[in-house]
Amino acid sequence: MTTSPRPFRFGVQASGSLTGTAWMELARRVEGNGYSTLTMPDHFDDQLAPVPALTAAAAVTDTLRVGALVWDNDYKHPLVLAKELATMDVLSNGRVEIGLGAGWMIADYEQSGMPYDRAGVRIDRFVEGLAVIRGLMGPDPFSYDGEHYRITNHNGTPKPVQGPCPPILIGGGGKRVLSIAAREADIIGINATMSAGVIGPQAFDTMTAAAVDEKVAIVREAGAHRFDDIEMNIRAFLVNIADDSRAAAEAIGSMIGVAPELVESTPFALVGPTSKIVDDLLERRERWGFSYVIVGMNDVESFAPVVAALNGR
Repeated sequence: MTTSPRPFRFGVQASGSLTGTAWMELARRVEGNGYSTLTMPDHFDDQLAPVPALTAAAAVTDTLRVGALVWDNDYKHPLVLAKELATMDVLSNGRVEIGLGAGWMIADYEQSGMPYDRAGVRIDRFVEGLAVIRGLMGPDPFSYDGEHYRITNHNGTPKPVQGPCPPILIGGGGKRVLSIAAREADIIGINATMSAGVIGPQAFDTMTAAAVDEKVAIVREAGAHRFDDIEMNIRAFLVNIADDSRAAAEAIGSMIGVAPELVESTPFALVGPTSKIVDDLLERRERWGFSYVIVGMNDVESFAPVVAALNGR
């Protein structure tokens, strides 16, 4: 039996430091243009802190979902983060998505003085952090005795509106994290491989269509028993709504130092007129399952016709 494709929904990833007025207006514009979700990164550079900023965004909107793409497990003890996320879910009446990751951006660790442990340790800690967050949001007092965290009979309150836990989003670019996501996540974000700790040529090499085929294959294999229950997500970093799709791809390719053919074929880019992007997204949903697409804050208005054409379809 063929499973019907999951309906499209769209989000906006916002970064940078905005004034309070500008931030509230952005949230309203995102909601008003039909987007499902407003997300933010979780870094220590020039951006608003995600917990208070997203709480404020939810307060001035009615339906907009909010979440980080993604919270770094290393930056807060998971008991603290669980309480903050549950509080956000209560205050927004159930509109939080929990994006969680192991951490990758080496500059954050260097500037904060936090140890940048090898990837295996960070991922181990992330897996434990996820278990703690889930456990604390459950209905009963929770205990946990792991290598990195110990919780003793703590009944985390408040409990989230979205019981027993808001949707979990895990993004990954490597086999281990993608396999964990396939077993644990409600939403899986397919990412470039960020093992270098910075965005550079290595990351772009893992954003090709062929590389995405391999990443999605990992998810399909590890999550074969539940794949139809997983929402597949992609963050389109390169968006250029233009009548001449080839010229738009050449401009982006020249800017980041890759061939325009890569820009045209990678799901991390959306270039060309609205009609072409609609067709590309339909094809990419068929090939990879991507139904939850996130664009940047500068794309809110220009990408809105695509949202109008595909939202819920």
